[in-house]
Amino acid sequence: MNKLTVYRLGRVEYEDGLRLMQRFADARRQELIGDSLLLLEHPPVLTLGRGAKRENIIASDEHLSAEGVEIFETNRGGDVTYHGPGQIVGYPIFLLPKARQDVRRYVRDVERCIIQTLGEYGLKADTIPKWPGVWLGEEGSPDARKIAAIGVHLSRWLTTHGFALNVNTHLPHFQLIVPCGIREAGVTSMQRELGRPVSVPEVEEALARHFGTVFESELRTASATLRTVSVTLLRGHGPMAQVLVARRTPERGGFWQTITGRVEPQETPEQAAARELQEETGLTLPVRALDYRHTFALGEILPPMLAEETAFAAWLPEGDTVRIGPEHDAFEWLAAPAALERLEYRGLREGVKRTLALLAR
Repeated sequence: MNKLTVYRLGRVEYEDGLRLMQRFADARRQELIGDSLLLLEHPPVLTLGRGAKRENIIASDEHLSAEGVEIFETNRGGDVTYHGPGQIVGYPIFLLPKARQDVRRYVRDVERCIIQTLGEYGLKADTIPKWPGVWLGEEGSPDARKIAAIGVHLSRWLTTHGFALNVNTHLPHFQLIVPCGIREAGVTSMQRELGRPVSVPEVEEALARHFGTVFESELRTASATLRTVSVTLLRGHGPMAQVLVARRTPERGGFWQTITGRVEPQETPEQAAARELQEETGLTLPVRALDYRHTFALGEILPPMLAEETAFAAWLPEGDTVRIGPEHDAFEWLAAPAALERLEYRGLREGVKRTLALLAR
């Protein structure tokens, strides 16, 4: 029987998700791993498929920026789609066997997994032949409304991209676009239909179970290999505030970052953040959680090594100085815009932004 490993990853930044998806696809093509189903949530983004029309983004760039919504172009099929918190995004990374090498059948099978999941909640969903995705309401009915979007990519029968199921999604964000280019029908969520918030982990569990059944696979579960922390260290106040960035030594990648490190066994993330700060700067300071945790693929390693990172902030008291640790060969204090430009990885930039927002309160 085929084996299917399910990863429930929580929040994944969209560009990290594309990179992570590609790492899994490369590993599957090389048969370093078996089939995988990645279940996750993205921050607010609009994604453009190969057939997307830019005019289907209704909102101005200024409005999108005010809403914290970014735009990304992708190689999946379809038009423009919204992703955001409260929505389960699924990336099935399957190498389809000969008996399943049919694009239409694959899409139908993905839709069937979603339809069966919704059925567990008493929601009667189906497909509408002329429109992609999973729908509530009848074709031609004025109350037809999409609850899940489908946008897949297949290359030599290796599948990437996938679906987005609206669970507790912020539906007003769909007013920024013409979802999937369809003007004649609306969008809904499980929360709206049921009149209550719905447990995302419970829906993920049901989705995984139905993927196992429909794709005739034995389910396995996996999680991030590493737990890590990041610490944004600030000095000064207001517009004069500066962020510490440090450059890793060449053998450690040679890139600029805030303070990062691994969570050791028996440590809490907060303890790890304080320890890493002390080891890398010589400072013993309190750290403050930023309510930000995300998952990403570490480097170019195959099979992918996943890290779940928790972000913290700390403030340098006036008169204290930094003594950089052995993992770095240089450091600078930069104003926020320069620091954000210097940092390569989105998760670190998000930590800086949240620290600045906390400082502004």
